[in-house]
Amino acid sequence: MTLAQSVLVTAEDYRLMPETGPRYQLIEGELFMAPAPNRYHQDISRNVEFLLMKYLEKHPIGKLYDAPFDVYLTEHNVFQPDKVFVANERLSVLTRAGAEGAPNLVVEILSDRTAHLDRNPKRRVYAATGVQEMWIVDPHARTIEVYHLQKDHEHPAAVYQEKDTFTSLCFPGLNIRAKEIFKP
Repeated sequence: MTLAQSVLVTAEDYRLMPETGPRYQLIEGELFMAPAPNRYHQDISRNVEFLLMKYLEKHPIGKLYDAPFDVYLTEHNVFQPDKVFVANERLSVLTRAGAEGAPNLVVEILSDRTAHLDRNPKRRVYAATGVQEMWIVDPHARTIEVYHLQKDHEHPAAVYQEKDTFTSLCFPGLNIRAKEIFKP
C-alpha cells in the first residue's frame, strides 16, 4: 500500500503565478484564494493607512504598504497582510517583488472567510520569522489586538475597544484613537 503525499507549494512556484486574476496567499505550503474584502474592511484599511501615513509624513521612519503586497517569509509562506510597515533599519528586505523578510509591523483586518488563517498559522509564522508587531483588527467586535510577537506570539499584549486610545512600538509618540480606525 502506498500513501499519497501532498506536494507543498513553494515561494518559487508562487512567483510564477500571474499577477492578474484572483489574489492568493501561500500559507504553510498551501495556496489560499482570497476574494476581495467587503466595503467596511476597505474603510478600515483606508483609515489605518491615513492615520499611519499622516504620522510618516512628519516622521519619515519607514515605508507603509497595503494589500496586495507580497511578503515572502519562508519557502512555504508568502502572505499579503492588509498593511505592512518596514522601518528604515529594515529597508533591505524590500525588493521589486515586495518584501523578502520580516517587516516590523503587519496589520490583518479579519474577514469571515480568512480570520482563522490570520489568527493561527499566519500569526505563528510572523512570530517565527521576526515580525515585531501585529495588529488583528476585528470589524465585528470592533477590537484591535496588538501582539508583540517577539515577546509572546500566543497572547496579545493588549486588546483595545473602540473607545480606547493606544500606541505602537513602531510609531513612537503616536496616539491612535481606535474609533478613528472603525469609522465607516
